[in-house]
Amino acid sequence: MTWLPTSSHWGAYRAAAGPDGAVRVAPHPDDPAPSVLLGNIAGSVHHPTRVTSPAVRRGWLEGGPGPSDARGREEFVEVPWDTALDLVAAELDRVRREHGNEAIFGGSYGWGSAGRFHHVQSQLHRFLNLIGGYTASRNTYSTGTSTVLLPHLIGNADAVLRHADSWQTLREHTDLVVAFGGLPSKNLSVTPGGLTRHGSAAAVRDLGGTEIAVVSPLADDIPAGSKARWYPIVPGTDVALQLALAHVLLTEGRHDQEFLDRCCTGSDVFAEYLLGERDGTAKSPEWAEPRCGVPADDIRDLARRMAGGRTLVSVSWSLQRTEHGEQPVWAGLALAAMLGQIGLPGGGFGHGYGSMAEVGDTGPLLELPSLPQGRNPVSTFIPVARVADMLLHPGRSYDYDGRRLTYPDIRLVYWAGGNPFHHHQDLNRLRRAFGRPDTVVVQETHWTATARHADMVLPATTTLEREDLGGGRRDSHLIAMHRVLDPVGEARDDYDILTGLARRLGVEAAFTEGRTPRQWLVHLYERWRADLVSQGHDLPGFEEFWAAGEVELPTVPERSPLAEFRADPQAHPLGTPSGRIELFSATIDSFGYPDCPGHPAWLPPRQPRRGPLHLIANQPATRLHGQGDVGEVSRSSKVAQREPIRIHPDDAAARGIADGDIVRVFNDLGACLAGARVTENVRPGVVVLATGAWFDPLTDPEQPGGALCVHGNPNVLTADVPSSRLSQGCAGQHGYVDVERHTGPLPPLTCTTPPPLREP
Repeated sequence: MTWLPTSSHWGAYRAAAGPDGAVRVAPHPDDPAPSVLLGNIAGSVHHPTRVTSPAVRRGWLEGGPGPSDARGREEFVEVPWDTALDLVAAELDRVRREHGNEAIFGGSYGWGSAGRFHHVQSQLHRFLNLIGGYTASRNTYSTGTSTVLLPHLIGNADAVLRHADSWQTLREHTDLVVAFGGLPSKNLSVTPGGLTRHGSAAAVRDLGGTEIAVVSPLADDIPAGSKARWYPIVPGTDVALQLALAHVLLTEGRHDQEFLDRCCTGSDVFAEYLLGERDGTAKSPEWAEPRCGVPADDIRDLARRMAGGRTLVSVSWSLQRTEHGEQPVWAGLALAAMLGQIGLPGGGFGHGYGSMAEVGDTGPLLELPSLPQGRNPVSTFIPVARVADMLLHPGRSYDYDGRRLTYPDIRLVYWAGGNPFHHHQDLNRLRRAFGRPDTVVVQETHWTATARHADMVLPATTTLEREDLGGGRRDSHLIAMHRVLDPVGEARDDYDILTGLARRLGVEAAFTEGRTPRQWLVHLYERWRADLVSQGHDLPGFEEFWAAGEVELPTVPERSPLAEFRADPQAHPLGTPSGRIELFSATIDSFGYPDCPGHPAWLPPRQPRRGPLHLIANQPATRLHGQGDVGEVSRSSKVAQREPIRIHPDDAAARGIADGDIVRVFNDLGACLAGARVTENVRPGVVVLATGAWFDPLTDPEQPGGALCVHGNPNVLTADVPSSRLSQGCAGQHGYVDVERHTGPLPPLTCTTPPPLREP
């Protein structure tokens, strides 16, 4: 058995195919803390849900393109590759001729592959650009709110998202980390492109004398083995606590006025708001206590501790995936500014610690090989989380970052390497939205819910069935991803699939540039290597790199934009209108958005309270999003094959629920089944149902939304609303539900087997 190197979003590893064809997996030998998610790989590769042949929905095959509510409900017909590619190419051509390229939506949002060449989003966008372009999506579900807001405040979001202090720096300089949203260890094994050496979880445990204040409704957000105090806050009220802490600093004279005057603008407006001079309400600890559930005396004590030493104010990405998600980010930055430590080692403001493995890692921050996508001739785009709005409401206008935009009329959706039925909210509404286009094409490895809601499904290989270059942000190595297996069934590489379409549409030469996949790997690697060699680094040629299986990346100098700014704001101004940190943004204020004013503010919820329990739909510990849900690690966490929901003993007892019971979770948007896990690690009144269980709807007119997800996907329960008019970001982290014991027969799962498939 030959062990070959490869990589994944949860880390580099070794893989081999045994004599029986089964996959064996072993961690990278230099990884001190391999991810448990490696345990999902072997069971996923040959799982019955693999798409093994091209397939076309029967209604589309017989009736042609057009809107249809049969998507997700109808059988598929398996067809030869040439037939499938002919159909897809002809439909792309029809739509662009009759409706223009704007009518093609190139979805492809997701985590399809850790490979740099077979990065399917780049592959698809390169192809679509060559045939005239497409309507694109902008930003991400993960940080879509922050990446719109932060440029207004500090000029460039990367100043905090890509230039975070390392855990070692925190250990050496930081007295206190105040972690709004916590520092959950479960997220520290994942980063786009993967990591070879996982060190963040151990680094958090080894922060020495650094204390941590964890502000979260979940005890699981306390990093294991750390010296931390838990502040079990009411979900969605972090801004109230942040404002009250700032109020204490201001009224007790513990703020750094010199820093505010030298490096910030708008501190006077923010101070007036804290003192209530504009609205008559001081944002004091007594004001905050009934809102956030943290006693006023504890708020004062925490504020004084923050002012007494080097403090990092950390805000997790989860907090901006909510209604008014701009506010905890902005208020956290303002709180850090009042302490006057932004730009100092181990102090100031952090965004993403505990959200992703790369934040706080010490790997080099450098560009990696990538496939050129070309230029999109179509300028139309949507914020990524507005896909259902776009499909349902063509021609409707909406606000986005000071602009008034209009949704295009999409006739063809082409999705590759992603699963919106994982990422998106209000899945019953998304099902209706997917019924509107003329055609939906999905390029996929498995029969996900998105594939089941397609008209044409093209089977793609997994990373183990092709060659690639693997590397992630802050990774220490570039990995030679060797092919371990032959393609499963008739699966083809994404590049091969799109080359076939490019040939039919007359752009093959431009798409391939005459290169095979291996020749592309050599080309991308050597071009990248030449850039680094020109900077004085010594790297092996491709053949040596490929034979070795990896190359350790060179150390590169790194600058901290905020440290440079702090040292000399005149010489290194920020890219904001004032050149300084904007605690009040005249630009945002001029937009006149009632859900995002010109300074950080406490804003009441817009959405109705749909149930007595506050739902948190966080990231799972047993898979990456929905990837690997059919794997061993993910399946082992289920309760009677349903996703577990965590509930406090008091809330369980009030509903007659015992640990291990199957429960129905519901509100007016939808309902799902889940397995109860009774625990004191959640605040009373809070339930936690992680995202990523494959959507498995059972049609039932008696259920809200007309269907019951029998597997436990929380996105049937979360509202499809934006964080605000500014960012139009995802607000799916929170919701409101009720829970009751499920009675009657337990419906079987269908998501773990393929949909009905027929021969022509």
